[in-house]
Amino acid sequence: MSVRPQRILGIESSCDETGVALVQLDEQRPPQLLAHALHSQIDMHQAYGGVVPELASRDHIRRVVPLTRQVMADAGLSLPDVDLVAYTRGPGLAGALLVGAGVACALATSLGKPMLGIHHLEGHLLSPFLSADPPEFPFIALLVSGGHTQLMRVDGVGRYELLGETVDDAAGEAFDKSAKLMGLPYPGGPHLSRLAEGGREDAFDLPRPMLHSGNLDFSFAGLKTAVRTHLVRLGWLDDAAALADPASRATLVDLAASTQAAIVEVLVKKSLAALKETGLKRVVIAGGVGANRLLREQLGRACQRRGIRVHYPELHLCTDNGAMIALAAAMRVQAGLAQPSHEPVFDVQPRWPLASA
Repeated sequence: MSVRPQRILGIESSCDETGVALVQLDEQRPPQLLAHALHSQIDMHQAYGGVVPELASRDHIRRVVPLTRQVMADAGLSLPDVDLVAYTRGPGLAGALLVGAGVACALATSLGKPMLGIHHLEGHLLSPFLSADPPEFPFIALLVSGGHTQLMRVDGVGRYELLGETVDDAAGEAFDKSAKLMGLPYPGGPHLSRLAEGGREDAFDLPRPMLHSGNLDFSFAGLKTAVRTHLVRLGWLDDAAALADPASRATLVDLAASTQAAIVEVLVKKSLAALKETGLKRVVIAGGVGANRLLREQLGRACQRRGIRVHYPELHLCTDNGAMIALAAAMRVQAGLAQPSHEPVFDVQPRWPLASA
């Protein structure tokens, strides 16, 4: 492109949140978030205990255009003021991704503007650059979103080295699956964290999978199984009445606290190991689990003792959102890595390794 885009519209529709945002790219300062809007499908999926892909896709269709209008109104701009339309190309649910890609390509074509597909995890990874305390390259990134737990060395935009990842359940899945076993509503992770407040973290002897594996990989499936085993011993597994009984409350609070503590300890110690292995003094925590209060507190204290800077996205940008997609597009364009196209492309990537983005 002969002229770099100045205003980037980002559309996120990879799973159960529809996000739209407008980011301003200015060569003289960091990218600026002009406006963003988000719709969560939690209430719709709650009755099913998890995301129903077909329902998710249909809801994205209903929400994306009104959200786009809201963002442009909040920014005090109109659609012709957009210079580039970015969308989540993958990974995610195929049908949900196609909604965002279809709307983005149709909108860009109607405006005569280019479009650009963005990797969902790159959006999370770069999202702290919209915070009040943005990081500087290089840094270690801990990506802890719903289905992903990865440690990466980040030397610049598009320069990512995978150091370790989960071999089975991700941290977010461990939160959600354990919460479901305890009878908590979908999405379970935040409910488990709230239940854990005031609980004893050492009340239940739960494993810290792969904590001493000698590498930077993760495994959380065994932790979920251990939670299930304790519920079987208590006689509460699949017994909604027993789990809801006020007499069970104190024990469940302790089990939730012990579960959260096990997950957080693994995330913190593996992150510290990655920092020690690379010699870097800066770490970024991104993704939905990055909003967890205990994780922020424990990692913050551990890094402060070691003289390491920790960076997070703003809390409202930890979940999936359009701002991170617009930002990633802006930063890729700014780094000269992106080739926005005027030709519509619908090759969404439900499975897409970040290293090949």
